[in-house]
Amino acid sequence: MGFKCGIVGLPNVGKSTLFNALTKTAAAQAANYPFCTIEPNVGDVAVPEPRLKQLAEIAGSKEIIPARMQFVDIAGLVKGASQGEGLGNQFLANIREVDAVVYVLRCFDDDDVTHVANKIDPIADFETVETELMLADLESLEKRRVNLEKKAKGQDKEAKALLLLVDKALAELREGNPARNAEISEEEKKDWAGLQLLTAKPVLFVANVDEASAADGNAYSKLVEDRAAKESAGAVVISAKIESELAQLSDEEQAEYLETIGLEEPGLNRLISAGFDLLGLQTYFTVGPKEARAWTVKRGATAPQAAGVIHTDFEKGFIRAETIGFDDYVALKGEQGAKEAGKMRLEGKEYIVQDGDVMHFRFNT
Repeated sequence: MGFKCGIVGLPNVGKSTLFNALTKTAAAQAANYPFCTIEPNVGDVAVPEPRLKQLAEIAGSKEIIPARMQFVDIAGLVKGASQGEGLGNQFLANIREVDAVVYVLRCFDDDDVTHVANKIDPIADFETVETELMLADLESLEKRRVNLEKKAKGQDKEAKALLLLVDKALAELREGNPARNAEISEEEKKDWAGLQLLTAKPVLFVANVDEASAADGNAYSKLVEDRAAKESAGAVVISAKIESELAQLSDEEQAEYLETIGLEEPGLNRLISAGFDLLGLQTYFTVGPKEARAWTVKRGATAPQAAGVIHTDFEKGFIRAETIGFDDYVALKGEQGAKEAGKMRLEGKEYIVQDGDVMHFRFNT
């Protein structure tokens, strides 16, 4: 498990360039004209995790297997997309399938790259795209509400519960707010997710800046960061151009290049880190002679739920989890040293997994 991010934005803001860099492929054609992305491109990328290499070295693991996540490059939306303008609703449907929406916003001046509105205004761009998503949500909910209301009048309990959620979303949307602004209780979250609302998804802002602004940002990216704060969302400043160049380099060359431009790590790392925070994710590890592997779970997940990420049988037959904290595993040079120092714990079904736990599951088949 990782997470699936839909990359959205107006045409020519750098989405496909960023996607290509992130996935180290040229699958998305980055061209200077609208709608060059005609099918959504899905890129499966490794989650950067330096701790994994340390664990593998200590355990003598033959293979290192990082966690994975997906980016979906969705064609540039334009004003009127919810009514079929541009490439219309087929792309809105693709956004329904993602866990989070990444708004890529143009924060650079370049006379050679056209802008559909002929001006550089990242906040106006964000509002244009989000308005289309809100209009699409509004239309789908209003259609669904008619049927739900009929069922609710017939004392259908499930329809009554859903109708309440639909009305909560409609109240926000009719006021010009995204559905994520609605107050949803813990008990309602599963049904709320089932509505598949475009504007209910967590959002992340990416300010795509010119190369000179990659380290410190610029006036445009400051506007984006301010808006992200207002939306209680994350914001990452990235130069898609730099990421494209980095994607072609070896790890050693990347480190040298980053140092010369004043960056500590590639934009991919910062984007994934922000995404993990956004979705409340964390990493645990399984380590042995065969492989060292990273797994992704929600914060607050129990040991059986973590086991279920590997295989559903592990969760069903869970007995206990032999658990060593990452720092203890490294300091004590592996499993044996941790055992001898009393740092390996036997955790049961109620244990809440911590980021960096090294785990081995015992289960009944």
